Amino acid sequence: MKKKILISTGGSGGHVIPALNFYDHLKNDYEVYLITDLRGSKFINSEVYKNYIIDVPDFKKNILKTPLNLILFIISIIKLLIFLKKNKINKIISTGGYMTLPTCIASRLINSKLFLFEPNMVLGRSNLIFINQCKKIFCYSSNIKKFPNKYIDKIQVIYPVLKKKIYIYKKYEKKKSEQKVFLIIGGSQGAKFFQTEFENFLSQISKKFNVLIYHQTNKDNFKKLENFYQKNNIPFYLFDFNQSLENIYIKTDFCITRAGASTLAELVYFGVPFLAIPFPYSKDDHQLYNAQFYKDQNCCWIIEQKDIFRKNLFEIISNILVDQKDIQNKKSAMYEFSLNNTWENNNKLITKTIYEN
Repeated sequence: MKKKILISTGGSGGHVIPALNFYDHLKNDYEVYLITDLRGSKFINSEVYKNYIIDVPDFKKNILKTPLNLILFIISIIKLLIFLKKNKINKIISTGGYMTLPTCIASRLINSKLFLFEPNMVLGRSNLIFINQCKKIFCYSSNIKKFPNKYIDKIQVIYPVLKKKIYIYKKYEKKKSEQKVFLIIGGSQGAKFFQTEFENFLSQISKKFNVLIYHQTNKDNFKKLENFYQKNNIPFYLFDFNQSLENIYIKTDFCITRAGASTLAELVYFGVPFLAIPFPYSKDDHQLYNAQFYKDQNCCWIIEQKDIFRKNLFEIISNILVDQKDIQNKKSAMYEFSLNNTWENNNKLITKTIYEN
């Protein structure tokens, strides 16, 4: 009979997608349960993943509802306690965020073994709360900002956790073409800037290069962007946040992106040259540190959002595109960085860590 393990996640795709990847890594050795909040459930195919929804109130949304939210928060802890005891689960992985707090609290109340996951280069606040009580914390680096030195031995460095099907795609050199394929990824948070501030740049770049634009955005913005692209005779393809990007990555010449950990890991794995514009309102500025981590490996370029208006984005990207030597250097660095990131290598690291603890 398989041992049981619970993965707690929720909120944005940045939390949920890695949780699904952990699920796939563990399902052969464990009976895996998945707990999410209502917001995170939209990223999950319930026909593939055994998912249970226990919603968690967001205290920041309406301060006047704090007393009610506190009651709902306590109820969610009680629900988790019942769930853990009923299913006899004694190992838990938390992917971070306030949505996982009730699970982590419940796990400590019944002395379950807790494992944390921190894909960002800054330790998240919920992970900080439980770092002293966890068995191990999975990270992509041992040099995490705001990480307490006395718990440094709890870090288990793993390769970026990617979807299993990503490894099926063979890396290859894109066929040479006069048309340059651009990819714009705004992320599930902070995408509005990418939908409203890029029109002048896109108009300029389309006059200098023969371009095809793949643009990720909210469906609510499709009509506005369609009108812009059609008016300026720019070939384009719009898609929302639920679409897999593997088939687009292998076509892309250049990407402009936010700096969510999962997105950057995928771009680096596929060797897509990218300019990161970190979301300036991310907690503890973690997107800036995510991007800086890859820049330090010579894998990307960075510009902060506050600098875009005093610098010419069109000139910056035009200069990048004409410097083929620098682009090839970035691609080589990404290849070297991802060389050992295989499904099998990561699987061994993850399963061995959980088994031995």
